[in-house]
Amino acid sequence: MRVTVKLFATFRKGRFDTEVREVPPGTTVSNVVDGMRLPGSVGILFVNSRHADPSHELSDGDTLAIFPFVGGG
Repeated sequence: MRVTVKLFATFRKGRFDTEVREVPPGTTVSNVVDGMRLPGSVGILFVNSRHADPSHELSDGDTLAIFPFVGGG
């Protein structure tokens, strides 16, 4: 099945903004995130513009957005 992955902020450095990935049925958000070996901690996850837990099972055509923790003052 095909899932669109969107990276934001520092996760884009040296990577991509948007990429379509082939993943097997039963793949979770956590499976995709862990397989990417992103630098730093993941802050927020969205699937189809809705907040998602890492255990959320993805479906064909889903869009996964991955944001790092953002600091500031």
